[in-house]
Amino acid sequence: MRWTSYRSTTDGREHAALLHDAELLALDRTLLAALRDDTPLDGWAERARARPWERLPAETTPLLAPVPDPPSVRDFMAFENHVVTSHAAFGVEVSPVWYEQPVFYFSNPAAILGSEDEVPMAPGTARWDFELEVAAVVGRTGADVHPDRAEEHVAGYVVLCDWSARDLQATETAVGLGPAKGKDTATSLGPWLVTPDELEPHRKGRGYDLRMSASVNGLPYSDGTWADLSWSFAEMLSYASRGTRVRPGDIIGSGTVGTGCILELGLTHGEAAFPWLRPGDEVTLEIEQLGAIRSLIRSSAPPVSPANRAAAPEPPPRPSGRARG
Repeated sequence: MRWTSYRSTTDGREHAALLHDAELLALDRTLLAALRDDTPLDGWAERARARPWERLPAETTPLLAPVPDPPSVRDFMAFENHVVTSHAAFGVEVSPVWYEQPVFYFSNPAAILGSEDEVPMAPGTARWDFELEVAAVVGRTGADVHPDRAEEHVAGYVVLCDWSARDLQATETAVGLGPAKGKDTATSLGPWLVTPDELEPHRKGRGYDLRMSASVNGLPYSDGTWADLSWSFAEMLSYASRGTRVRPGDIIGSGTVGTGCILELGLTHGEAAFPWLRPGDEVTLEIEQLGAIRSLIRSSAPPVSPANRAAAPEPPPRPSGRARG
């Protein structure tokens, strides 16, 4: 099954829709509401086919992200090739911890865009980048989920782009936190939530033998495979649920596939061959069976800087002599 979301011109509200024979068969509720219900997606598909709230042509209907307002977004780093190369780009070594457990950061659920939406650059960046990823959408609540049962909590998979301001990211992470504003402006999802049963024939390694590719202005940039995952989605979801809950609609990102960003490509081939993104660039990110994100990059407003913070203050003088108490 392939699910998505759109905004109806009939009532102006967001609706879930099932793709069926080049049509969108809508439900009278959002996809997030359907996931939160006890009814499985199979049941909602039967309802959509039998009694659609609305029927629309799939080719001409503007789509939202499948889950436009997820409760949370966790983005992992699960492809070793990207981890090694990106760390080299920032001049740091890969921590042994990465090989011992999955690692992630929380991204911004308020910055979700659809697969055809224009993407604003982060204010103040001169190094705007894409990250080609796949993401799982959680379909069932779970806490301390065992990896052997974690796939039961996956409703489906989507293409994800983690748009990244590399200069802001480098500045922020030097403090020991982040990436914060380096990855706070936009995350694109879509176009479809594809249920796991459709992907099962392609299972390989810790993922699926499905090509992941990216191009900028029609020129090939990235070429990888989902099968190269070093940490499976079962392991990532299980780790995400440790000591807490994952909930329907939560997004679990894989991190960037090898070669899946300009940061990597510029390091290995030179920035002249793979320049940072600029307004007017058209970026296409595609994963076999899941579809493609097609985004036009646009400029953003200038950044608002903190007032009266031109330089760091001088440290206070050290006290001399013995302290009195």
